[in-house]
Amino acid sequence: MYSVLFLCGGVAGVTTVLFGFGGGFVVVPLMYTLLISVHESDSAAGLAAMHIAVATSTALMIFAASLSTWRHHRRRTVQWHLVRPLVGYIAIGAVLGAAAAVSLNGDWVRWVFIGYLGLTIADAILRPGFLHQASGDVRPMGRLLTAMTGTFIGTIAALLGVGGSVMTVPLMRRRGANMTAATAMASPLSLPMAVSGTVTYVLLSASNTALGAWYAGYVDLRALLTLAVGSWLGIRLASLWIGRIPDRIHAGGYLVLLMVVLAVMVVIH
Repeated sequence: MYSVLFLCGGVAGVTTVLFGFGGGFVVVPLMYTLLISVHESDSAAGLAAMHIAVATSTALMIFAASLSTWRHHRRRTVQWHLVRPLVGYIAIGAVLGAAAAVSLNGDWVRWVFIGYLGLTIADAILRPGFLHQASGDVRPMGRLLTAMTGTFIGTIAALLGVGGSVMTVPLMRRRGANMTAATAMASPLSLPMAVSGTVTYVLLSASNTALGAWYAGYVDLRALLTLAVGSWLGIRLASLWIGRIPDRIHAGGYLVLLMVVLAVMVVIH
């Protein structure tokens, strides 16, 4: 199990740097699949499989998004004047999303995950603005739109444990960002969600001691450590490709990865 998690962490690191995923789109389906395959369906871990996958993925994002942000910052690809106004609102939304996820049935969280993926893919394909070559000049948002958008991103991202990429990349793309800039902004925007969401998951599920000593609430600490080591290696390798992928191929690859994850989440149960 841990060798698979290590490889998964490496893939998560690559997708964090190149697509801003924060690892969630890779970690959540894989951990959910592993947990239901190694635990009885009526065991504590089996019953909480989706909650554990989401909470552990959210915790991993603290590490992966921090390292990815630093790598992008060194390459000067992060447009900080667009990132800063969203940070506080995303953190507030993350608390709401994590609290909602803890209170919801795991199957509901899974189907929300699937539904949002489907909507995101359909929107990117059917509505003009995602796959075309962007100018790189991002149009800023007003205060009210920034507040509403940031809170919504934080809520959905923490609820599903996927980071903000699924919303921030399409958002920035439609406002004129090229894929390098859009994915670069996704990492620092995932950080407030990851910190607030993880703290909320741990505090609200701390009383659940049936999972064992290696759990902080729903966060699987051994899995988290394994994923983090793999993620570190993946981020180092992927950093060599920052800014070197043609824009249209970069955007197309983003959509293909979303489709793969959607297919996995529909099939597993």
